[in-house]
Amino acid sequence: MSRRHRDHGLGGFAAFCGPMGFAFGAGRRGLGFRVFDRGDLKYVILKLLSKKPMHGYEVMRALEEESCGCYSASAGSVYPTLQMLEDQGYVVCEEKEGKKVYSITEEGQAFLEENGDLVDDILDRIASFTDRFFRSEMRDLSGSFRKLAQVTFERGIRWAEHPEELERVKEILDRAAREIEEIKPGAAKSNA
Repeated sequence: MSRRHRDHGLGGFAAFCGPMGFAFGAGRRGLGFRVFDRGDLKYVILKLLSKKPMHGYEVMRALEEESCGCYSASAGSVYPTLQMLEDQGYVVCEEKEGKKVYSITEEGQAFLEENGDLVDDILDRIASFTDRFFRSEMRDLSGSFRKLAQVTFERGIRWAEHPEELERVKEILDRAAREIEEIKPGAAKSNA
C-alpha cells in the first residue's frame, strides 16, 4: 500500500482537491488517461464499504470525492456493480429508512484482503493521476483553457449571424489543436 493510502486512507484525495468536478470520456487509447480501468470499480467500492455501510448515492458521491471529481460515477455503473458484489456474496443489502444500504460481508472483506496488492495499485494509480492533474502547471493550463473557452463562446454567441467570423475562429482553434498534437515531450529542451 502506498504511503498516501496507509497514512490517510481514502479521504486524502477529497481533502486535497475539494469538490472540483471533471469528466473525461476517453479511455487510455483516447485522451491517454482514465480514472478507473475495467474491473477496478468493484475493488474501490468494496474498499469504501469496508469503511462504512452506504446506500448507492453515497457510494457514487464517495467515488467522485476519492477521485477529486475526476470520475463522475453514474447509477448505470455503480448499481450493477453493487448487484454483482451482492450476487458474489461480498456485500449485503438491507432496507433502512426507505433506502437500500450496502455493507461488506466477511467474504467481501476476505476478498478485499486477498486482492490487497491490486487494490493498492488501483489507489496508487488514482493518486498518481490526481497528483499529476492538479499540480500547479496543470492549474495554469486549465486557467488558459477556461479563458479560451469563455472568449470562444462569447464571440460565438455575439457573432452568430456572421458565419465568416465563426469560420475564422474555427480555423484558429483547429490550427491550435493541430499544433498542440504535434508537440513532442522534451523537444523544447533539446532545441534550446
